[in-house]
Amino acid sequence: MVTSSWADAQAQTAASRRRGAVLEHAILDAALEQLSTVGWNGLTMEGVAAGAQTGKAAVYRRWPSKEDLVADALRAGLPPFDAAPDVGDVRGDLLTLCLRARDAMFSRPGLALRSVIHECDSKRAERFHAVIFEGVVEPTIRMLREVIERGIERGEVRADAANSYVFDAVPAMMMYRSKVCGSEWADVDVEEMIDLLMVPLLRPEGS
Repeated sequence: MVTSSWADAQAQTAASRRRGAVLEHAILDAALEQLSTVGWNGLTMEGVAAGAQTGKAAVYRRWPSKEDLVADALRAGLPPFDAAPDVGDVRGDLLTLCLRARDAMFSRPGLALRSVIHECDSKRAERFHAVIFEGVVEPTIRMLREVIERGIERGEVRADAANSYVFDAVPAMMMYRSKVCGSEWADVDVEEMIDLLMVPLLRPEGS
């Protein structure tokens, strides 16, 4: 029978060839894998260490708690949101941006984040709500603002459309339909939302 101490020693030996950012990446990736397979309640520091082929001490040295580890794993894994798309018209920009947001929501980190929020108690969940807001919602709203303001300059969008209610419409709709209705947001669903909700909402009067 293999003892836990022997297994830890073997893992530490294997991990000795990986240090710094390489080892940290392996641990964060193992944490995401655990979340996607066993969820928040099933995730353990020991399981993450085993998945990363390192020892528990290497995990605890960097992340003193499960919450710290999971928060960093989610932040590191969420797809980056950089510059707002500019394909030449507001509909195309909105469609490109919403497809990016959809892909982030249904990526492995996005699914892991949603499972964490559903399984955690309310006090713990507050921390992870901040992760999704900072990692997905806030950058999406920032880029929506840029897309809409650019549309105003082109004359495609009514002048008073650059307001918080309009900026909230896409994230609110996507989160509601995903969480309450179980929508997986196929490309055609995203296109319908743009054509039936956002384009009429933004259209200048009389056009």
